[in-house]
Amino acid sequence: MKSIQTKNTESEAVFHIHSVSKIYQMGEVQVHALRSVNLDLYEGELAVLLGASGSGKSTLLNIIGGLDVPTAGEVIFRDHNLTQADDAKLTEFRRDHVGFVFQFYNLIPSLTALENVQLITEIAAKPMKAEDALEMVGLKERLNHFPAQLSGGEQQRVAIARAIAKQPDVLLCDEPTGALDYKTGKIVLEVIERVNCELGTTTAVITHNAPIAQMADRVIHIGSGEILSIEKNEKKASPSDLVW
Repeated sequence: MKSIQTKNTESEAVFHIHSVSKIYQMGEVQVHALRSVNLDLYEGELAVLLGASGSGKSTLLNIIGGLDVPTAGEVIFRDHNLTQADDAKLTEFRRDHVGFVFQFYNLIPSLTALENVQLITEIAAKPMKAEDALEMVGLKERLNHFPAQLSGGEQQRVAIARAIAKQPDVLLCDEPTGALDYKTGKIVLEVIERVNCELGTTTAVITHNAPIAQMADRVIHIGSGEILSIEKNEKKASPSDLVW
């Protein structure tokens, strides 16, 4: 099995998450999605947040990405306190610094792969060319295909190209292989690893699929809204060698 050297997580922290809690009010019932979470994410690392459905991992990712705000605690991105930011500042943060990849691809059916990516490059501060982003995810020959003409894995790779075209500081992936079969899922993970290695993008992947954790620099175990443990992989597995 091919192994890859784990990155040094003694580098600068991109995110500081301090005592973050999230409570949802459901009628008269309070749902504690996160409970006093403390976590740092480091420059250039690939972290896997591993936990069962309902463990709080998606809520944490949404707060890190500025899609949601905590009930209590602080999220610091570099020297910016996101918990003190208003809606306009959070929008600016998401636009300029964060790329999102979700389980479902959210492509516009009436636009080609190239046009779907160009939607982002037209508004990003320092974009790469849409063609270059698609080439990086292995879709150089599929630029002019519409989503309906692409497989599920190809659509997810277009979604990744769209996310990285803005050259974000951080790439947040929420169950990126959840809608894909085993073989296609590994191809998507290989693309995510390539982006992390070649662009140096701090990358967080959330999943319930334990074998995916083998490709991470660090594995963050989440359960019942809490960080249960954090493990460092001394040697990372290549996505092509993962079995589930």
